[in-house]
Amino acid sequence: MKENKLVYTTQTGRVLNKVQSKPSIKTDGIVRIRLETKGRKGKGMTTIAGVDLPEKELKDLCSQLKKMCGTGGAIKNSIIEIQGDNRDKIKATLEQLGHNVKLAGG
Repeated sequence: MKENKLVYTTQTGRVLNKVQSKPSIKTDGIVRIRLETKGRKGKGMTTIAGVDLPEKELKDLCSQLKKMCGTGGAIKNSIIEIQGDNRDKIKATLEQLGHNVKLAGG
């Protein structure tokens, strides 16, 4: 049976708060950098997973990496995505910032 989350009720005539908790992603302290092309029409995308930072600091780190690489990118589900194959640049930058970094995948 599915749990019904009530958002609006006619009894009180107001919108009720819908509480959703963000699932916490467990990390082992290692930042993993990989190149993904699957589902991206053959274009490469560097993904950075395992960065255990608050959301604002994660956005700042993403902006810093995008500027350093001169490409676009985004954050999806606490994973930073940077366009293109920039694994070596990103690894060097994250190591300078004090993160334990590992190149993952092929």
